[in-house]
Amino acid sequence: MRQAHSVETIRTAERALMAALPDGALMQRAAAGLAATCTEALRRVYGARVVLLVGSGDNGGDALYAGARLARRGAGVTAVLLSPERAHAQGLAALRASGGRAVTPAAAGPLIARAELILDGIVGIGGKGGLRPEAAELAAAATASGATVVAVDLPSGIDADTGELHGPAVRADFTVTFGTYKPGLLIDPAASRAGALRLIDIGLALRDPVLEALQHADVAALLPTPSAESDKYRRGVVGIVAGSERYPGAAVLAVAGALRGGAGAVRYVGTGADAVLARFPETLVSAGPPAKAGRVQAWVVGPGLGDGSDARQAVAEVLAAEVPVLVDADGLRLMEREQVRSRRAPTVLTPHAGEAAALLGASREEVEAARLASVRRLAAAYRATALLKGSTTLVAEPDPDTPVRVNPTGTPWLATAGSGDVLSGLTGSLLAAGLAARDAASVGAYLHGLAGRIAAGSPIAAADIADSLPAAWRDVRSA
Repeated sequence: MRQAHSVETIRTAERALMAALPDGALMQRAAAGLAATCTEALRRVYGARVVLLVGSGDNGGDALYAGARLARRGAGVTAVLLSPERAHAQGLAALRASGGRAVTPAAAGPLIARAELILDGIVGIGGKGGLRPEAAELAAAATASGATVVAVDLPSGIDADTGELHGPAVRADFTVTFGTYKPGLLIDPAASRAGALRLIDIGLALRDPVLEALQHADVAALLPTPSAESDKYRRGVVGIVAGSERYPGAAVLAVAGALRGGAGAVRYVGTGADAVLARFPETLVSAGPPAKAGRVQAWVVGPGLGDGSDARQAVAEVLAAEVPVLVDADGLRLMEREQVRSRRAPTVLTPHAGEAAALLGASREEVEAARLASVRRLAAAYRATALLKGSTTLVAEPDPDTPVRVNPTGTPWLATAGSGDVLSGLTGSLLAAGLAARDAASVGAYLHGLAGRIAAGSPIAAADIADSLPAAWRDVRSA
């Protein structure tokens, strides 16, 4: 599992480690890992043209020491010093002793244009706000140069704790981060600036992550597995309340996801029964209402439901049930906040940014710009597990001390009509199979993203995602 820690936690761990090490040893560890990654990124080190963008903090020192290592191997290394009087003195001396040189930003243009590799050491994890104009010009020139850009710890200009962008920021091809991941490296919009991530262990003792990202082994350990004594009812029954005369396909897609989510049976309630049975004859169907449909271990309500009085009543009945409930799409508009807050059984809300904005009384742009804060607000406001869909899907609990989970498997190919319906059915089935709300949401998002990747390669439809879920399960289990 990948874990990310707050800047405050990282700073505390760094101070404790530096007190136990010789002066400068921690920076040398970081520089060694950084130089190794730069070496891999270059086709050859000897004769390579390398430019360091150096600010006044420790990130600038890391860049200078890494540049010194590259210079000793024959690279032509030039440091562009944004604040020459405040540059890391020992690092600068090491670079010059190794054959490197330093210039001011006024001389940087031609050097950046000819560079093969550019090392971003402008601002570290303590930086706030976007880059200042002079640094922003250098960052833009680096992007335009076509050189490989490697960020030191994080791309300069992003918010390390939140993933927010408050102005210009470096766009890196690789980010070499030290000790632990930073939330901003895993959450958009900042994550899109980080490129490929490389974590260098520098010996920090860290606890209390604020963010987690599951990996194959974590998901495999959570997947429901039938035993010899299992039957379809012991494996769990998930109820699906979805679809309408206008949107019968939502019912089909939600059921498609549910059938591949680990529960033993799917019970469908709604007007799309004919369409569902035509595609999935194994589905148990009922004309409703949900309260009279039969026993389930979890409900999914909302996809394609419409906004009529029957739909509103169905949402209210499902929320009154004493089993886990997932609310999506139209259900999010029809539910009452106090209905959700007063529930004793787990509730999972799965909005996209626009739906989250409506629930929070904010704009879509505000939600997308501050995804971490938004998903936390949503979970707290509704006392529910919140899964915020988007370029990076986040899962939060009402308890602010519980780490938020970020899904690492997403792909832009998932941005297709009906994709969310499949995710809802899949996650609801995992709830019915016995997973806790946070785990069901996290595993559902992980498998859904992985299925999208498996199906991709050409434009895909939501049904392709559902059809690829068995392959996603096998891929996770075989890792």
